Formats: sequence, structure tokens, C-alpha cells
Amino acid sequence: MSVDTLIHRIWDDHPPVKAREALHAHVSRIRRALRIAGGDAPAIVSRTNAYVMRVDPDCVDLRCYTNRVTQSRSLRESDEEAALHLLDRADAVWYGEPLAGIAGSWPEHLRAAVGETSLAAAMTRADILIDTGRFADAVPVLLPLVEEHPVDEAMAERLAVALYGSSRTAEATRLLQRTRQRVVRDIGLDAGRRLHRVHQGILAGTPARDLPRYVDGGEAVSSVRPTSRAPDNLPRDVPWVGRRDELGRLGAVLREGDSARGVVVTVEAISGMGGVGKTSLAVHVGHQLRDRFPDGRLFVHLGGHAPDRTVPTPARVLTELLRLLGMNVKELPRETDELVALWRSSARDRRMLVILDDAVDSDQVRPLLPGASPTVVIVTSRRRLPGLPGVRALALDVLPPEDAIALFAQRLGRPVGSSEADLADIVRICDYLPLAVEIAASRLLARPSWTPADLLRQLGGGGGHLAELRDGERTMTHVFELSYRALNAEQQLVFRRVGLHGGVEFGPAAVAALTGLSTDAAERVLEELMTHFLVFEPSPHRFTMHDLLRGYARSLIEAGDVDTEEDARRAFQDLVDHYVGAADLADRSAYPFRSRMTSVVPGATARSRLDVTDAQTAEQWLITESANLLDTLDWVAEHGSERRLALVVHALAGFLDMEGHLAKAEPLLRRAVGHWRDEDDSASLARALLDLSSMHTHGSRFEEAIAESRDALEIARSLGDTELEVQCIQRLSLPLWQTGQYALTQSLQKRSLDLLTKTGSKLQIARSRNHLGITHLHLAEDQKALECFTAALAGFTELGEARGMYSAMNNLAELHQRMGNPQAAERVYRDALGVAEGVGSKRDQATLHMNLASVLEVLGKTDEALALFDGVLVVMRSVGDRRGETIALNGIGRACRAAGRFEEALAWHTAALELARRIHAAGEEVDVLYDLARCEQGLGRMAQAAASLAASLSISKRIGAPAEEARAMRALTELSGISGGPVVPEQ
Repeated sequence: MSVDTLIHRIWDDHPPVKAREALHAHVSRIRRALRIAGGDAPAIVSRTNAYVMRVDPDCVDLRCYTNRVTQSRSLRESDEEAALHLLDRADAVWYGEPLAGIAGSWPEHLRAAVGETSLAAAMTRADILIDTGRFADAVPVLLPLVEEHPVDEAMAERLAVALYGSSRTAEATRLLQRTRQRVVRDIGLDAGRRLHRVHQGILAGTPARDLPRYVDGGEAVSSVRPTSRAPDNLPRDVPWVGRRDELGRLGAVLREGDSARGVVVTVEAISGMGGVGKTSLAVHVGHQLRDRFPDGRLFVHLGGHAPDRTVPTPARVLTELLRLLGMNVKELPRETDELVALWRSSARDRRMLVILDDAVDSDQVRPLLPGASPTVVIVTSRRRLPGLPGVRALALDVLPPEDAIALFAQRLGRPVGSSEADLADIVRICDYLPLAVEIAASRLLARPSWTPADLLRQLGGGGGHLAELRDGERTMTHVFELSYRALNAEQQLVFRRVGLHGGVEFGPAAVAALTGLSTDAAERVLEELMTHFLVFEPSPHRFTMHDLLRGYARSLIEAGDVDTEEDARRAFQDLVDHYVGAADLADRSAYPFRSRMTSVVPGATARSRLDVTDAQTAEQWLITESANLLDTLDWVAEHGSERRLALVVHALAGFLDMEGHLAKAEPLLRRAVGHWRDEDDSASLARALLDLSSMHTHGSRFEEAIAESRDALEIARSLGDTELEVQCIQRLSLPLWQTGQYALTQSLQKRSLDLLTKTGSKLQIARSRNHLGITHLHLAEDQKALECFTAALAGFTELGEARGMYSAMNNLAELHQRMGNPQAAERVYRDALGVAEGVGSKRDQATLHMNLASVLEVLGKTDEALALFDGVLVVMRSVGDRRGETIALNGIGRACRAAGRFEEALAWHTAALELARRIHAAGEEVDVLYDLARCEQGLGRMAQAAASLAASLSISKRIGAPAEEARAMRALTELSGISGGPVVPEQ
């Protein structure tokens, strides 16, 4: 900067007599201070009539602060959490007023400009907090601003909304009144219409989040983002009788919740004895207030009083809630904390009703609450639920006698000739319990020849019915017994045996396994039981039974009057065999590449019960029955022998791997490996090692996967088992390739292809050629890669193997891209996506989208590429694919760089590099370092760019990747040309 400019900025138009000497003295003091700071401090260099200080722009705290604030404001609409994170980073480099104590117009101008930036940062933070419902957090941000700017109507408006949303309504109204008075007094103008409308909105009870929209448009507008189809799995409503006081209270509470939404979720806990109608009341309220929940109504059973099955974990319940919101289970994280965060994020802007039915206790419910949200939660339980945030309890008692009579008459249809006294006696014997009353009415309807007097005589007969009806749980036993006696022998058999099923839902095939009936006969009887309200059909061909009914059915089994203990044991074992055998069959169809043991359920008839026509239907069956399969696996792990567990976990390994159940599967797979090692069963041990290796590969734990596959390969070779050796090579090749060991992978694949040529397996030959082509691709042997991919695609196409087809097409497209033909690559990627639709796993489809995005970025279609990368990142994180996550992070960085957003790109590339190194993915590390260097070059950081390129070059040489090695060399040469000489990387 010139000396004249410096003099003017320091002393304006009134410099001292010897201004240059004074300036030199100031510079000398600054130099001494810099020397004290250390050798890394920048130096001030004298030039002709000027002083120069060369500083990395990113080391200037003021520049970092303003850049981060600017970036945050640009992200305000697209990613609110990222914007808040940038504001936090900006605050970290804010050290107070700049040039404090220095007078003059230039310092004043700078301070004013920075002050505006600081004000914009605070207002942006406040707006985000208000928009996301964190009103209490917004208040301390806005309070000092309003005190500093007492007549700024925009600030006052925001603070009033934040106070109102924090349930500080009186303070909000006083603030609005005080601000209007100050505007009139200080400015002489009446306050703007917006403050007036905010005040009106508060007085009208407009929800806090809707106040800005109310002010803009004159009426409250929903702040939620409606989906094309709101989820609604609420059970059907029934004509309602009674509970007027309870309905009035619930309705008032839920309406009141609208005005405070976003502060804390509205929670109602309905408690009472079994059969008192807790669930019916919650469901009826949901139907009554349907219009208040435009974003969905969800119903989840928590299994609080099901002594014959394990209470579902919070993770499983959260998974079900997210599935109801339309998320694929395969995309969801595995850890409970991550599921909680995803559930709360998903519910944050949704006005839903969530009914959590039959809760165990407060600890079970607490992680299921959606946090700050307009969502309303109703919890039902036989226990009181203290300690839940914001909970308001409603304890239900039995019905008043007149309401119980009305309920019975309504369910019955009020038959001609019925006596009011008879009806009163029936409901009295039922102790006025709604469920007992309803079941008594259903019993009467099931016997058309009976009158209420006939039913009354049955209820009042021998056997101590009156005592049982007044005795808590025994009351329900008697009511269920009446329904049970109305069934024929076949229906009774099905009802009893369903009590052995531990899952929430089941299909006709499971009932067939329990009873020995055909699948068609089992479904027919289930339909008959539905007419008695003993089972329910929440979705086509999927049935469920109320826990109390299930307990009664189990008690009939335990009594041993019809089914002996051996009958029950054999029936349950048949059910386990059904699930394991059917899963084995489905797995062989869905995942044909796995090396399988001969049979896990010798002689099981379950195979004939599974209608699998292709890989897609097999995979869908596994997804539908996933909860029951996991329950079966848990039971075998706890009660079965080690051999049985080893067989079962092998049968389910493909399903567990593709559905992302790493946490559950890994310890069981390790137990299986230990069992086969103890049994000295080498062939089974090798296959168990392959199962474990596959799980670790998809979890990006490559070193473990390589070690396990190598152990399996040694066993296969010692056995002389060619088929098993080929499978071991294929499994070993994946983690080797993903860690950049291309030459070794190629030699293994050549060995595999030689072995397969002798066996004549067309499917495995096509698969091996596909894998061999990948090694040629990364070793820059383009023509050989083209030959392999073309032959593999022809083989898969001949066999109609869709997964192999889109895999070969994916590799062929990557080859086109490497050969400089991105248009052809785009075309082939889109064709591959068409083949994979409805067939490939979510991970496979995400991989195709990720590769397509890379081509689109090259073709200049940056927006589409960025959108694809964003979606891919979510999928890869949800299934635990850390390598895929690395590629997606790096791709987002490239797309940002192509759009000229270098600072943002730098953060994405840095995150990708950290992850690639953490999982030892050398090939990805090479690519990330190259892209990072390009970004650093764009930011003018030549030394850093040279260091990144040097690292990429070094790793490329180590892993034998000539194309990447040549790429890094070209970039280094180009960098030297730009800089006018060699660039020395930073040490």
C-alpha cells in the first residue's frame, strides 16, 4: 500500500508535520511486534513509496469472519443447519471491534461496515432459530440488538415472535407497545402495520411459527412442508359413545398445543386398566382432529404388556416411525442416537399426530418424542408415565352405566324386543369396561338366534363369572373365553397357535407352519377370526393380534387341555423352521452369488410355502418379514445350539448384509466362525469367514475383510474346492480393489477366470470378467478393460441377470469417461439405472447415481450433479458405506468448485480426505488429493496445491495406478507453469 494512502487513512486530511517519519515509526513498532510473534509471522517489506505485507488471505480473521457470514447467508434458504455452523465458525474468529481506539474516517467506515456484517450475522442466526422453532434460543440473540436499536421495527418484530414462541406472551406484547410508542415519540410517525399485525396475531392465538406469514398475508399459513401423500396408518374409527369430558379435554389441549408448537412437543399420556378404552380414545381423537394434522397420523405399538415377546427397542420403534414417513429401512442408520436425531429432524417441521400405544414406561417413550416440533404425541399405557417433558396425564376410569349401555346397544344395533334391564345387567357384569362390553355385544351378534336375555343367562351362569368380571385381568380372560367358545375347532386351533407367534405382524404362511394347515386354509380361517375381532389386518395379507388376546391364546396353550407341551414345542419349532427355510430359499434367489452351504433346514416344508418368482420378489419378502426374521435370529441365538445358530446366521447373512444390520450380525457371524473352527469343519468355516468378510467390506472395514477372505482362500485351496476358491477370490478382490491394490487384484481375477473356464459356469465367468475389467481400468489398460466389460455384459444379458448387467454397464460407463467420452458415459449410466430400477439395492442405485453425477459435473450440468450427490450422501451414510460416503463428499466438492464456490468446495474435499485416510481407501485418497489440489490452486494456495499433488503422485506410484500418476504429473507441470517456476510444497 502506498505511503500516501496509509497517511490519509491514519490522519485523514490533517496529517502531522512529519507524517512520513511518524508512519515509519509506527511500522517499526509493528515489525518488532511481529518478530516477537515468531518466525511464522508475515514480514513488512519496504518498497518505493510503499509498504507491503504478504499474508495468506485465510489467515486474516476479519476476512474469515465476513466470508463465513456471507456464506452462511447464502445457505440460509437451502441448509439452515449448515448456515448456523458457519455462523458459529465466524463467531470463533471474532475478537471484538476492529481498529478499536483509532480515530479517523477510514477506521470509522471500516467499523461501520463490519458492524453491519455483525448485525446481519445476528439477524440471520435469529431468523434461522425462529424458522426452526428454537424460539428460546433466539431471544438472547435479539435482546441486546433491540436494546441497541430501540426503534428498529424489524428487530422488535422478531424478538416479539421469539418471546411469544417461548411462552413469554406478556413480554412480547409489552415490547410491541413500547416500540410503537418510541417510534411515535422519536420519529414522529405511527408504527408500521407489521408490528400492529404481529400484535393482532398474538392476541388471536396464531401459532408462533405462523406469525411472519400472518403478517405478510393477513392469515395464518401452515409452516410445514406438505408431502404429496401424508402417512396415515391410524386404525379405523368406530361410531363413538361417551367419554364427552375426556374428548373435550383432549381436544382443548391439542388445540392449545398449536400456539406453542416448536417450543416443546405436546404430549398427552392416557393411562388406565386393560380394556378401559385407552387406544380407542386416542384413535377417535385422531380421526376427530384429522384436519389439524395435515402431515400425517402415525400409530405405533410399543408392546408394553406382551409377556410372551421382547419389548421392541427404541431403535426398532424409531425405524418403524421413519418407515411410516416413507423412508426405506435400508437407508436408515443403525445407532439409536442417530435414529433419534433423524426422527427429530424429520418431525421438526411436520404437524403430525403420533400415537405411541401401550408403552412400558417413561424411559421407553423418551427417545421417541420428536422434540421441538408442531407434532402432537399421545401415549397410552397401563402405567402412569412421570418424567416426560411437557406430559399431561389423563387417567381413564370405567364408563358410566348409561354410557356402557349406549355402547352395547350401538354395537348391537338395538335389537327389537330387548329389555333395558337386560342391557343394564349385561354391562354391569362386564364391569362397564368398554372392551368387555364390546366383546359381549360381538358374541351376541355371532349368535343370531340369541337375544340379550340369552346372553345375560350365559354371563350369569355357573363358573364364577361375576367374580371374574370384577377381578381385573380375569375379567378380560372371561370375555375372551366367550369369544373363543363361539369358534369352531379349526378356528380355535388357529387362534391358540397364533398365540405362539412372537412378532407384531404375521402372514398366512406363518400360521400354516404353526398349525399344519395349507396356506390358503390358514388365510381363510384368519379372515373368519377377523369377523370376531380376534385378529386384525393392518395391510393386505398381514395380520396382527391384540396383546391381551395373544396372552389369552397363550394361556390356552399353557393350560394343556387341547395342546400338549410337546404339541406347542413342535409347533413353535415348525414356525422357526418356516422362517429360516423360507429365508434360505429367498436368499438363494435374491443373492445368487453367495457361496452357500447345502441346506440349513434339512427336510423343511417351509420351502413350498414361499411364492418366489424372481430375485425382486424374494428380496421384497425378506424386507416384509425382516422383523420376524430378526426375532427368529434372536431366539435361535438365545435358545438354539451353536450349530443351529451358525446355520441360521449363514442363511440370513445376505439379507443382514444388504439391509445394513452390521451391528446385529457381526457378533453372531463371529460366533459362527468360532463354532465351525471348534468343529474342525473347514468348508463351513470358509463360508462363515466369507459372510463376515462381506459384512466388513460393506462397512468399510477393509483390513478385517481382507484377512478373513485370505483365511477362507487358504482353506479352499487346502480342500481343493474350486468353486469355493473362486468365491473366496471374488470376496477378497473387493476390499483389495477398494484399498488400491490393483495389481494383486488383477492376478487373483486371472486365476479365478482360469478356474472358471474349466467349470463352465457362465454366471461366474461373467462376474469374474467384470471384476477383471475393473483392474484393467485402474491400471490404464483401456482396451483390455473394454473387452472384459463387453464380454461380461454379454454374459449377464444372456442369463437375464439384471444385477450383473447394471454392474458391467456401470464399469463400461466409467471406462468411457476415462477415455474422454463423457457423453457416452452419461448415456450408459442412465441405461444402467433403468436396468437397476426395482432390482438393485439402495446402495447399488446410489452408486450409479453417484457415478452419473461425476459425469454430469464434467459436462457442465452442475446443478443436477450436485442434487444427485446430495441424495447419494444420505444413502451411503445410512447404510454405513464409508467408501461411498468418501466419494460422495469429494463429488460435492468438485461440483461446488465447478460452480465457482471454492471455499465451500475446500471443506467438502477436506472432509473426504479425512474419511478416505480413516478407512485406508488408497484409491479414493488419490482422487481426493488431486481434487483438493485443484481447489487449492483456484484459491491461490499454490504451495498447498503442490503438496496435495505430490501426495497424490506418491500414493499412485505405490498402488500402481498409472493413469492417476500421469494425471498428478501433468497437474504439477501445469502448476509450475502458472507460478513461473517450481512450486515448493509446504512441509
